[in-house]
Amino acid sequence: MSAPVTMYCTAVCPYCMMAERLLASKGITQIEKIRVDLEPQQRELMMQKTGRRTVPQIYVGDTHVGGFDDLSALDRAGKLDPLLQA
Repeated sequence: MSAPVTMYCTAVCPYCMMAERLLASKGITQIEKIRVDLEPQQRELMMQKTGRRTVPQIYVGDTHVGGFDDLSALDRAGKLDPLLQA
C-alpha cells in the first residue's frame, strides 16, 4: 500500500505531466489532482498551504514535497521511494 499522492495542477503544465510520469514510473497510478485552472479558489488554498504560486505542488500523504524539481531531487537522493511506501 502506498501513501496517497495529491497534486495541485493545471491541464497544460509540462512539469505536472513530468511529475505524473515520474510517479507512474514508481507505480503510483492514483493521484488526486486538484485543478487550479478550473477552480481558482483552489489556487488560493494551495498558496496558503504551500506558500508557493506555481504548479505542480505535490503532497505525499501529509508531506509537502514541492514541485517537480523537488520531486525529482528527492528521487535522485533515494528519498522518494521510502516516502511513497509510508
